[in-house]
Amino acid sequence: MRKRQHTGRTPIQDRPVPISTASFLVGVETHTIRYWEREFAEFLNPVRTQGGQRRYRREDIEVLQEIKRLLKEELYTIAGAKRALSRKFQTTPPAKGNNGVHEPPMRKQREARR
Repeated sequence: MRKRQHTGRTPIQDRPVPISTASFLVGVETHTIRYWEREFAEFLNPVRTQGGQRRYRREDIEVLQEIKRLLKEELYTIAGAKRALSRKFQTTPPAKGNNGVHEPPMRKQREARR
């Protein structure tokens, strides 16, 4: 029996995946991922095929999962999530709103009203 020769290809678990697979892995719809790609462009930039299809790498999936956590579980606004991601990934955030005041997540705002 002949052994398979190594073709030099990237292992399957390290290959970029299409948006449908990324959608399944993260647990959100594909249109949500496309929207987040526009809103969080400084953190999320999937590779594109020659035909223009998006391919998400492992690090892109991790960013998507963090965005989902911030928006859906922690109830951050888009602006608050951008600032949180900037702190986590050590990037400078875009122009600050609210005169540079930190915007707490909505959950904390609700608790403060009680």
